[in-house]
Amino acid sequence: MKKIITQFSRLFVGILFIISGLIKLNDPIGFSYKLDEYFSEAVFNMPFFVPYTLAIALFLVILEVVLGVMLLIGYKSKLTIWSLLLLVILFTFLTFYSAYFDVVKDCGCFGDALHLTPWQSFSKDIILLFFILILIYNQKLIKPLFSNKIQNILAFASFVLCGFMGYWVINHLPLKDFRPYKVGTNIKKTMEIPDNAPKSVVEMVFIYKVNGIDKEFTEKDLMSLPEGATFVDRKDKVIVQGYLPPIHDFKLELDGQDNTQLILSKEKTLLITAYDLEKANPAAMQKLDELYKKATAKGFYVAMVTGSSNEVIANAKKKYGITFDILFCDAIAIKTIERANPSFVLLHYGTVTQKVHYNDIDDLNL
Repeated sequence: MKKIITQFSRLFVGILFIISGLIKLNDPIGFSYKLDEYFSEAVFNMPFFVPYTLAIALFLVILEVVLGVMLLIGYKSKLTIWSLLLLVILFTFLTFYSAYFDVVKDCGCFGDALHLTPWQSFSKDIILLFFILILIYNQKLIKPLFSNKIQNILAFASFVLCGFMGYWVINHLPLKDFRPYKVGTNIKKTMEIPDNAPKSVVEMVFIYKVNGIDKEFTEKDLMSLPEGATFVDRKDKVIVQGYLPPIHDFKLELDGQDNTQLILSKEKTLLITAYDLEKANPAAMQKLDELYKKATAKGFYVAMVTGSSNEVIANAKKKYGITFDILFCDAIAIKTIERANPSFVLLHYGTVTQKVHYNDIDDLNL
């Protein structure tokens, strides 16, 4: 019985680590955005790690996959199991912190393929921890499946293949797009809220300064405000989250005007997304004028979509000779559309027909 439980634990932990790692390895830039949240001032306040989040993300996801493979084949079992234990302890701490303090809403354990609440993620890590402890206790029962030579080859091959996959998806596109803006999606329809969808329950919260300290009061509490309290701010607190459509923060503004529906109604549109113009790839930006002329000649409406400030937009126009419209959109929404900065998205009446990384601009089907 002990042997059966141990082997089941081995399979369960190994396969789950491989699946979780591969999903994140499919989109390591997306996972790096999650790490940005953890290192932000609002969570752990470690901004010095932010420039290295992509490297950290790649290291962690490759480690997940390789450790999963090593566990399944029984390669260096003691090192493998203890490494898995340390990794799960780290993940358990992060998911508990996210859940308890309500900071990072989605840990990104399975990327965009499966969204888990912080408490669901924490529960998943507790289950993993339980099975890894079984492996720790019974590690003598974890035997290699192959000879040492083959074990070495398989472990090294898994590392090399993971490294190549990471390099490919960073410089091109994810092999599988799990995001709400994937090819074939009609953005307009995906933004709609059904008539019978559950509504959010929102409570107004008033912030008053009492004896030099900001305190929150509900509407009922206003009748009994302490003497000398001074109003600071008002905010809406979501008590119960209602239905949230897959696309809910896509808004295209031109000179302060909402042009979203107008653009989504056009037959042929080329959107050049660049969440931060200051970080956009210079070589790709130099090609935009030529691309604009080709696309407009074929009947496309061409516009850039960015989350940058007006000052940065003005500098980019001057530097790259941009003459077409530059629309403002929330940077987080732009990062969700496509990770490359810039990237290119073709729309047909609001339906995504193609998405291209700036390294593959020649593959754009105009």
